[in-house]
Amino acid sequence: MIARSRKETWLLIRLALPICGAQLAQAGMGTTDVLMTGRLSATDLAAVSVGSSLWMPLMLFMTGTLMGVTPIVAQLLGGGQAHRIRANVHQALWVGLVLGILSGLLLGFAVAPIFRLMNVPPQVAALSADYLAAVAFGMPGVALFQALRAFSDGMNHTRPSLWISLVGLAVNIPANYVLIYGGEGLSALFGTALPASLESIPALGAMGCGIATALSMWVMGLAMLRYTQRSRAYRDVSLWRAPTPPQVKMIGELLHVGLPIGVAIFVEVTLFTLIALFIASLGEVTVAAHQVALNFTSLLFMLPLSLGMALTVRVGNTLGSGQGELARFVAWNGVAVSLVIALANDLILWLAAEPVVALYTHDSEVQALAVSLIWLAILYQISDSLQVNMAGALRGYKDTRIIMIITLLAYWVVGLGGGHWLGMGGSGAPVPALGVYGYWIGLIAGLSMAALLLGLRLHRISRAEAQRLQPSQSGD
Repeated sequence: MIARSRKETWLLIRLALPICGAQLAQAGMGTTDVLMTGRLSATDLAAVSVGSSLWMPLMLFMTGTLMGVTPIVAQLLGGGQAHRIRANVHQALWVGLVLGILSGLLLGFAVAPIFRLMNVPPQVAALSADYLAAVAFGMPGVALFQALRAFSDGMNHTRPSLWISLVGLAVNIPANYVLIYGGEGLSALFGTALPASLESIPALGAMGCGIATALSMWVMGLAMLRYTQRSRAYRDVSLWRAPTPPQVKMIGELLHVGLPIGVAIFVEVTLFTLIALFIASLGEVTVAAHQVALNFTSLLFMLPLSLGMALTVRVGNTLGSGQGELARFVAWNGVAVSLVIALANDLILWLAAEPVVALYTHDSEVQALAVSLIWLAILYQISDSLQVNMAGALRGYKDTRIIMIITLLAYWVVGLGGGHWLGMGGSGAPVPALGVYGYWIGLIAGLSMAALLLGLRLHRISRAEAQRLQPSQSGD
């Protein structure tokens, strides 16, 4: 048992680490956008921040929906049916094309009413609309990348997404320099004076940041397309041999698996967006401390998240080969690994909270509040890591609708509703208004409920699949 666990853990970690690197590289693009526009002006920074709060949830919803192809590919590969993968991936590309175009149209033409609803200042709204109009052109490109990444992950090849995400980051940084700051940025990039014709390049600010983001999206999408064309790793699939036209049945299966994933991710993202809006009335110190604590803990969350994505592949591969009992072992072994990682994250938070927070800000009030929020974050590391990996295992079983339902209940009803009740001191609250602490206590409760319910579901579905596949195993 120990040897089998050690072998499976190594396979899982080997899949998860490149995914984690890719996630960090993509997060680095957002960090680069914030840092560079912040140096230009507070208005441009606000425009990019507001714009990001709109396009990021859309992109993540699209990404989650396209992730439905990962367990489909993983199960077909595990079942020795590689010849069926090509048509399924082509359906994901058709879906990605539609979602990318629709997302681009929404960002280009439907943001004005949202800005009015959010009471965004006119100058910020104008710059943000320009930023989003530029990002809109990149949405089909990122859809192409995410569809092919989901395919590659399902084929047990997670490293390409890492290297191509790093390529995207390498394009994003210099493009931001040139397009945000103009000729001055180009001079800074090369560290020398440039000809007058180049020095006269205009500084586009927030719009330039959007153009750089769209450019990075297309570079990543086209690079992934080229890699899947040339690499021998996908030779058995013959992905680009001939296009498969849209097929209702295959698209229906993809949406049946992927759409609940997209909704679940959208719900999770909007949870944190709404909390940020609710606490805005509590003052600048509270908002800053919340953002610092959330940014630090989100960085550590990348490894459990990546482990959950890898677990989808491992469970799907094993289940596709008809080994129900082994799939159950793979799922729960992954959950056990996620528990160890959560404890390691707790140790990092305990030891590094104060010095890391000091890197973010020199304001003593913000530092003190952020550190106290991180102490609360220590409490939910275990439940957060468990729930994301249980969800990953369930995706391997293509059991995604229950994840959506549990996410809606745990995040919005318990996490957001309970947090707002405690934070603002709603009617019947057991204690006076707790402010930002109430919202973080709500997060703890919501994530704990998600872990409990997903654990019960995983126990049920893994046992049922092991029993269902037992006769075929005994007859081999």
